[in-house]
Amino acid sequence: MFWAERFGKQLVGMNDLWVKHCGISHTGSFKDLGMTVLVSQVNRLRKMGRPVVGVGCASTGDTSAALSAYCASAGIPSIVFLPANKISMAQLVQPIANGAFVLSLDTDFDGCMQLVREVTAELPIYLANSLNSLRLEGQKTAAIEILQQFDWEVPDWVIVPGGNLGNIYAFYKGFHMCKELGLVDRIPRLVCAQAANANPLYLHFKSGWSNFSPVKAQTTFASAIQIGDPVSIDRAVYALKNSNGIVEEATEEELMDAMAQADATGMFICPHTGVALTALVKLRNSGVIQPTDRTVVVSTAHGLKFTQSKIDYHSKAIPEMACRLANPPVNVKADFGSVMDVLKTYLLSKESKQ
Repeated sequence: MFWAERFGKQLVGMNDLWVKHCGISHTGSFKDLGMTVLVSQVNRLRKMGRPVVGVGCASTGDTSAALSAYCASAGIPSIVFLPANKISMAQLVQPIANGAFVLSLDTDFDGCMQLVREVTAELPIYLANSLNSLRLEGQKTAAIEILQQFDWEVPDWVIVPGGNLGNIYAFYKGFHMCKELGLVDRIPRLVCAQAANANPLYLHFKSGWSNFSPVKAQTTFASAIQIGDPVSIDRAVYALKNSNGIVEEATEEELMDAMAQADATGMFICPHTGVALTALVKLRNSGVIQPTDRTVVVSTAHGLKFTQSKIDYHSKAIPEMACRLANPPVNVKADFGSVMDVLKTYLLSKESKQ
């Protein structure tokens, strides 16, 4: 966890903004926290003689990366259901490199999820999606770490990107457990941040928690949360209701601009963290989050998994997006005079902004 000093002070007027980076891990996302627990349990079951021939998951990228790595380490076959052409190449190469059996399906994540549930009901393949509570037991440790890193002082807000919605419940579970143990006397208010192109929880929240309706998820740069029918919807609603929580959304332009703004302050975040930062900006602008509130934004994956989206943004190659913070390379003739002219213009522009 690190203090996001520049982003906090310059962009949202906050002195106490923090980022919990869950992407600095073995496969580069928070999914490692839960998958170590799940695969360890599967390994134990196999050694006990239980008929588990492999572990399977549907994935938008990060789950399959974590599953394949830990299964490879344990010598357990992994089977991955991926939506074709809907995840980054950096995410796709991870399960391939770790020897997973990868099925690229002509559907979206929700279709993959339906198929893997049907398959695991018929074959001795252990289901590894966050529908499995073992995953959440590992993921809740991020909440415990936040409290420990603040010397058991509870932050006012924790903002979590949400797609399949297991993680928002895992954070609630970790905070609630610490309260029950007497380590803290309250839990923070939770915010679940969704992409506007895949926002069923946001719509459910705005309706006053009336009947939930899945949506057809549209393409989003925050591909890991491009989910229209989340399996953990009930648990997410429970977590938000019991933490006086909020749901916010981010458009494609908002999340990409937020990612660029964060990167310009020294971060290198994923688009999903851009969704969470957009939620922060909106809640600050509306006065819901106060300037003195201690706030933690959860960064769920490493930005290196999503370099193509950054390249497209800074190249202004995204249709119908202004990419107003793009920082493309400047083509300069390779001679001293040309370089000096360009540098003088650049430095003058910097001086005028100070």
